[in-house]
Amino acid sequence: MSEPNGSFRVLIVDDEKSISDSLGLVFSARGYEVRVAYTAEQALEMSVIWRPRLAIVDVVLPKMSGIDLAILFKEILPDCHVILFSGQLITEELAVEASRRGHEFDIVPKPVGPIYFLEAAEKLLGKSSETEASAANKTR
Repeated sequence: MSEPNGSFRVLIVDDEKSISDSLGLVFSARGYEVRVAYTAEQALEMSVIWRPRLAIVDVVLPKMSGIDLAILFKEILPDCHVILFSGQLITEELAVEASRRGHEFDIVPKPVGPIYFLEAAEKLLGKSSETEASAANKTR
């Protein structure tokens, strides 16, 4: 269930709509507030108003890379956690690029199952089945 402060808001960004939409459905089913974007530009526009607490971002996006987007998120949304993932060969070059710009990001290789992202979200946002049960009891 969502918290009033938006602590369980997740933004999923991938230009492959089947991946974005599937992850969105999985997170929604687990009680997260979810928005999906297919471009970095959509994600930025959406996030300024909606203010997600977690962004799951593909590295390879049209026009702007996921790394560039992640760096912007860290600048404009300092409380937003970012998980990067990529189906491309993950090279040290990508990590060095972000590091040179003062940021360190782990890049998860595709294919990756939704369970990985759910477990990461639970750790980063403090959401658990106990939190969901507590929220459900409050609404009864």
